[in-house]
Order: sequence, then structure tokens, then C-alpha cells
Amino acid sequence: METNPAVETIRFSRLPTGEFLLTAQQWLPRRREELFPFFADAGNLETITPPTLRFSVLNPPPIVMKAGLLIDYKLRLRGLPLRWQSEITVWDPPNRFVDEQRKGPYRVWHHEHVFADQNGGTLATDNVRYAVFGGAIIERLFVRRDLTKIFTHRQHKLEEIFRR
Repeated sequence: METNPAVETIRFSRLPTGEFLLTAQQWLPRRREELFPFFADAGNLETITPPTLRFSVLNPPPIVMKAGLLIDYKLRLRGLPLRWQSEITVWDPPNRFVDEQRKGPYRVWHHEHVFADQNGGTLATDNVRYAVFGGAIIERLFVRRDLTKIFTHRQHKLEEIFRR
């Protein structure tokens, strides 16, 4: 019987730099060593992204994750087709990795994925530091709402996959 409460939170804050920080946390009943391979497979990002975004990875498989790897994606955001390229800038399995936008819709996108042992499972934390074109008004009216939907969907999919 599981005695750990499900930790699922999404918080936003504004940094002194004018950038924004999204922090999403979720406790999952698996060890880091079991979870990390799922996150290390770039194709699984399609699995945990809302279908309305029509998100797809453009790199041909297999994608070998490592620092310096560039990954290309396409998606639709609010009906507009977008291309996105991220670089894996930190690769430290099974503890953490960082992807940073190199081309895409944000002025800044720095996404740190952290995996920590907690209560017999893993606390998965996403720290996303971002800045948008159009500033705080656009962030508040559109971007925050979109990111909340995306990360809520992600948490529900991870719950479904890892709590079976």
C-alpha cells in the first residue's frame, strides 16, 4: 500500500531579471534509475505533450542523449506552425539534465529536469526559466495559461504511465 501523498504542483514566479520561472513537481512511485530512461528518450516527449500541439521530434531515431545534442521539433501553438530547436546543455543521468532553446518562440527557455529520491520513489522537478517576446502582459495573458495546460497534461500522463 502506497503511503506517499502525490505531489503535483505547478508554480510561477517572476525573477529579478524580468524572466519568469515555472516550477512543476511530481512524486512518482519509481526509483530514479527506473524513471530516467523514459525521460532520456526524446521520442517520449511526444507521449507527454498534449495532442492539440501536434508535437513531433524531427531527428531520426535513435537519438543518443548527451551534452551538446541538438534536437529539432515541430508543433502547432494556437494554430500556428512552429519549429523549435533545443540543445542538451547538461546530461547527468539519473540525476538531472538541462535543455535550452536555440531556436523557437521564446526569448529565453532554460529547462532543468531534476530527479531526487524521496519516500521510496522519485520527486521529479521541472524548473523552467523563460522570457517571452511582448513581456509580462503576453506572459500573463497567454503563455502562463498555455504552460499550465501543457505541464498539467504532462503530469497526468506521467501519473498514468508510472502509477500503473
